[in-house]
Amino acid sequence: MCGIIGAVAKDNIVPVLLEGLLRLEYRGYDSAGLVVANYGLQRLRTIGRVTELDKLIVKHKTNGLSGIAHTRWATHGAPSERNAHPHYSDYSGQDSKIAVVHNGIIENHEVIRKRLQELDFKFISDTDTEVIAHLIAFNLRQALNLFDAVCLSIAELQGAYAVAVMDETKPGYFVVARNGAPLLLGLGTNGNYAASDASALLQVTKNMVYLEEGDVAELDCDSYRIVNCLQGKTTETVQRTVHTSKLSSAAIDLGPYAHFMQKEIFEQPGAVANTLEMVLNVQSISPILFGNNAEKIFLQTRNILILACGTSYHAGLVARYWLETNAGVSCTVEIASEYRYRDPIADPETLVVAISQSGETADTLAALEYAKSLGHRYSLAICNVAESALIRQTDLRFLTRAGPEIGVASTKAFTTQLASLLLLSVTLAKIRHKLSSGHEDKIVAALRHLPTALQLALQIEPQIKIWAKKFASKHHALFLGRGLHYPIAMEGALKLKEISYIHAEAYAAGELKHGPLALVDSDMPVVAIAPNDLLLSKLKSNLQEVHARGGELYVLADADSCIPQSDGVHIIRLVEYAGLLSPIIHTIPLQLLAYHVALQKGTDVDKPRNLAKAVTVE
Repeated sequence: MCGIIGAVAKDNIVPVLLEGLLRLEYRGYDSAGLVVANYGLQRLRTIGRVTELDKLIVKHKTNGLSGIAHTRWATHGAPSERNAHPHYSDYSGQDSKIAVVHNGIIENHEVIRKRLQELDFKFISDTDTEVIAHLIAFNLRQALNLFDAVCLSIAELQGAYAVAVMDETKPGYFVVARNGAPLLLGLGTNGNYAASDASALLQVTKNMVYLEEGDVAELDCDSYRIVNCLQGKTTETVQRTVHTSKLSSAAIDLGPYAHFMQKEIFEQPGAVANTLEMVLNVQSISPILFGNNAEKIFLQTRNILILACGTSYHAGLVARYWLETNAGVSCTVEIASEYRYRDPIADPETLVVAISQSGETADTLAALEYAKSLGHRYSLAICNVAESALIRQTDLRFLTRAGPEIGVASTKAFTTQLASLLLLSVTLAKIRHKLSSGHEDKIVAALRHLPTALQLALQIEPQIKIWAKKFASKHHALFLGRGLHYPIAMEGALKLKEISYIHAEAYAAGELKHGPLALVDSDMPVVAIAPNDLLLSKLKSNLQEVHARGGELYVLADADSCIPQSDGVHIIRLVEYAGLLSPIIHTIPLQLLAYHVALQKGTDVDKPRNLAKAVTVE
């Protein structure tokens, strides 16, 4: 959520700032703004999309050699121009200004605001960010320069932040700092840059420096310097590795697709193949897939604790079935935002598995840190971003290799997480001597076939479009599943809610008679996942309960599930039962259903209201 880009170069940087903001739109926002150094500071802000900011740029002929820009997702204060970033503070009393953009939440902003108001600082906005601007302005009165003032100021801030700061008296220069929110530098031949996401900078450079917690950096056109204020040494430069980004501009372009979500749904066969590449080319599965120390840690693992949020949480719920069934290891799955605020019993021999697409999810990072503080010794990250905070904070790691995911509603990140977690369960089963060589051969063969099976699942799109037309006028829907497929039903309901705004809930099908059946009528579509597994006969009884009460059933069945189509019972048949891989395959039609219902309703598929892609605040 929210996006930052800053630039200082030898040429006009406004096109770079604007393009960067467009590439950050997927993170979710409701206002946008920028400030550039051009005979003082020139600021433009607007509510709505970046295209509205572009119109202002053209109108005011805005240009400059240095600047910072921002897309804001409202937390403190409603979406409005006065709450949009950048925020100003007058530090000399004579119209000289500094400007600040900020991602994150400052938890002690009210205390600092009150103190600054007593010092006659005037607040114009409702945001916590304006506190940062005035605090830096205050500290600039006693510091030697802007860099030192930023270091003094962030020492007082509690919470998560990534900030970029400009001083009107120092054009061609800006300062950035991070703690708990992602921020990186981009090193170019024509200038230097900063952003909250590498995708914003691919237009100018692939050379990236990922800032660590407490880092403060100053940049001009020809150089940069980093110190770490958490270490208390604000004059000692620290070295950070320069990475060459493997992202390509093509990876974050739409290509022939109408929406990023559509593109990412159809990229899943390739994304899963990339994720499983190291397995598809070998005859057996090895713990080395998860890190050099994986075998040693896995041998000491008695239990699994999975921490995740949203879609990643659903992936964890599927993994619980796999881990307990395949590996015989007890598994608990926790919503990260809840786990961090209770008093769980810690077991040092429990492996903590943290799952996050971005690797920057604030609740997941905090829950992982909390688990460590309780005495959990070992941790594993399942993540899509190699340079993320989550990857750096765990003993073991597995990269999902889904590639950039721009659509807010996660698709290929989910299926690659599932593939990764299935690998984990099989690896643990092998180490615990619960996997025969014959069974391992069958699983490896099934994994090799998985990209093809996903491609076949995508071919049901024309049938899904017919269903979508029936759903578009509905206001509520139920999703049913049993066993391994209950979390998939939860994910299907989440997707429909996220992008079509239809209220949808998922239930374990056996729970229908314990309450939800009261909701069923002819206007309540019921989506059921009906694989040909051991629970199919039980599920059929649940479906009869719906049908007998006039409910309209939409059933995703395997080719061999033997569920007949009739009035009020609509069937789409997938491939034959895929065993352990079945949940991954059944995910595809649910994603397509949400997408095509949203198209029918005309909602913003890639940027649904009120939601953000990377939830980096609590």
